[in-house]
Amino acid sequence: MNWDDVRMFLAVARSGQILAASRRLGINHATLGRRVTALEEDLRTRLLIRRTNGCELTAEGEVFFRAAERMETEMLAAQASTGRIDAAIAGTVRIGAPDGFGVSFLASRLGRLTRRHPELKLQLVPVPRSFSLSQREADIAITIERPVEGRLVSSKLTDYTLGLYASKTYLEEAGTPKSVEALKGHPRIGYVDDLIFSPSLNFTGEVMRDWDASFEISSAIGQTEAVRSGAGIGILHDYVARGYPELVRVLPQIVIRRSYWTTYHETTRDLVRLRTVVEFLNELVAEEGDIFLSPVSAS
Repeated sequence: MNWDDVRMFLAVARSGQILAASRRLGINHATLGRRVTALEEDLRTRLLIRRTNGCELTAEGEVFFRAAERMETEMLAAQASTGRIDAAIAGTVRIGAPDGFGVSFLASRLGRLTRRHPELKLQLVPVPRSFSLSQREADIAITIERPVEGRLVSSKLTDYTLGLYASKTYLEEAGTPKSVEALKGHPRIGYVDDLIFSPSLNFTGEVMRDWDASFEISSAIGQTEAVRSGAGIGILHDYVARGYPELVRVLPQIVIRRSYWTTYHETTRDLVRLRTVVEFLNELVAEEGDIFLSPVSAS
């Protein structure tokens, strides 16, 4: 049995699509399909049901998938123990991040790392959702809570703050609220409640009991754009909002504090490419850490 074939099978099983897995691995999808077929022939069993819209594991495939994950764990551990794992800083690292942090901070800065290491390929997935590291949906996840379950390695990346914001034009027309009670007289922008993927995103309860947003958006960047347009008052990340001079802090004494954590699966902790990316993320935050805190919080 060829270990590379097993590794490719794992990629397909985790993504549910040969095309998506081939993109992740950086190989042609037809080649990937042939390698999985070769594995099935070696095992003399069918592992995948292939359909036009994706792949599904057979019963035998489910059993082999669990075994293959154990093989992967042992392979990584063996390579690490002999000091032979990922000697070159090369290969693909996928970073999953909340859209605010991913779009407004990481997207414009990760190019520095690829310039340092031309053989390193970075994939940034800045979407408002959680990522399964055990299923390798991402190699590194930027989380807003420290995971307490699973074989994961986490470290705090930075604290950050949020506050109430409105556009200058909105405040000129509607007036500036002077108290939390006065917020009830203004349209409010917030998350779509049933799409909040982490309890830490329920910021509104720290401002008022019933936020009752008139405009709900399941994206931090989307909320920022809505506030910029004059749609109402929203709770925005200070480090995002400070990039727009048309935004004004409302009730600046209200400061909401949260943290970002860097999280990855413990079986990948010895990968040089992963360690390189984690160290670079820490480097970025160390250089620019002040932008994440509001002046009120920092003082």
